[in-house]
Parts: sequence; C-alpha cells; structure tokens
Amino acid sequence: MSIPIAVQLYSVRQECAQDLLGTIAKVGAMGYAGVEFAGYHGHSAEDIREALDKAGLEVAGTHISLDNFTDDKFDETIRFHRVLGCKNLVIPWIPKEKRDTEANALVTAQELSALTTRLAELGFRSGFHVHGDDMHPLDGGKSAWYVIGENTPTEFILQYDTANGILGGADPVQPIRDFPGRGQTTHLKEYSPDWSKVIGEGEVPWPDVFAACEGGAGTEWYIVEHESEEGYTPLEAIEKCLANLRAMGK
Repeated sequence: MSIPIAVQLYSVRQECAQDLLGTIAKVGAMGYAGVEFAGYHGHSAEDIREALDKAGLEVAGTHISLDNFTDDKFDETIRFHRVLGCKNLVIPWIPKEKRDTEANALVTAQELSALTTRLAELGFRSGFHVHGDDMHPLDGGKSAWYVIGENTPTEFILQYDTANGILGGADPVQPIRDFPGRGQTTHLKEYSPDWSKVIGEGEVPWPDVFAACEGGAGTEWYIVEHESEEGYTPLEAIEKCLANLRAMGK
C-alpha cells in the first residue's frame, strides 16, 4: 500500500498567514492527501476542520512548540487537536541549551519520554523534527538526534528531514535506517547549495530514501517541505514537488 503524501504548510507560510483556509483548499486541489500544520493563524479548530473536509484532506500532524504542553495550556492543546483530528504533535525545535551536551540531551529525552507517555494515554503521539545542528556530534560523540532517539519510547516520532540531515553533515538516509519503526512521518525536502531545487532536482538520493522509509522505518506519511522562493512561487514549488514524486511512482 502506497504511503500518502502531505505537505508541511510552513512551505506556504505567507499564504497561510494571509488566508489559511483558502490555502488549504488550494493544497487539496493539487492532489495532496494531507497537511502538516505550522501554526493556525487565529482560526478555530472547528473552522480548520471544516476547510479540511471540504478540501478532502487529512491531518498528517502539526509542528507545535514545547510551551503548549505547560500545565496551563495542556488541556486546551489537547481539545484543539482532538477537534482538528491531529494525533501527531511534533516538536519542531528544541532550545540549544537543552541539547548542546549529551547530558542535556539525555535530560531532554527523559522529559520527552514523560510527555509521550502522557499523550499516549489520550490517544496522541509526540515527536521531534530534526534540524542540521541536531546532527552535529556532541561532547560524547553522539548527536542530539541519536541521544534523543535512543532514550525515548518507540512510539515517539523521530521525524527525519532529508535536507536538514545533509546540512548537518549526516547521510540523507542512514539516520532513517538506524531507527526502525520510528519514522512514522518523514520530511521529504530537496537539498541543493542554494536551497532552490524542488524534490527530484537536487542532491537527495530519493530511491534510497524511499527504500528506507518503506523497508522498516514504519513511515505512515511522506511530508513535503520546500522553503525557498527562488525559481518558483511557494505554491508552484509544492505543486512541482508533488508532480515529481508522482513521476517517481509515489
């Protein structure tokens, strides 16, 4: 069974800031199966859910900061995402001081493990989205990505990003292989020195990425992300990414 393709809406962040519901409709018309959110721009979960239903889109997940899980915000965070139909709550960025040594990264892994357990009891999953410096070796030789990955539960999503991995000096594929069953959602982002290339036109070895995701990573969603505005408008870029993935048989 083929893995459905979503788009991280950060790719079209300006469009979403101006008209989130209209942008959702445009994404659905392109043929995407789902979206991953990066903010809600003041809209209610109910209104967003209605727009998703009209566009025929599912929710692959969201990027949500850690401060949304403090005691004073936790209940509303759960309510909002339950209405939205979003079970994958992925932390997009961890402050540097929480991952700049192996000891600090281990403490962070313990905190994320506790959050994972708490969310699992309510039917949600947590996760961590990698950036380039998360792949840099720390004082003990391992990167924050590996320390966190090795010290969190198997249901904790290790959301690899192919271009961010390359930027951090890592292999674009091996970190996916190293954590079987942990890549429940995986970011497909093309890498080129100026970041202008869309998926299929840069340096990422896509057949190897697909083989890793489909051969043991447990990937449930491919999530397209494209950040550059060089060469294409953001909407054009994500449409081209999807077309190129379809041409590769995805």
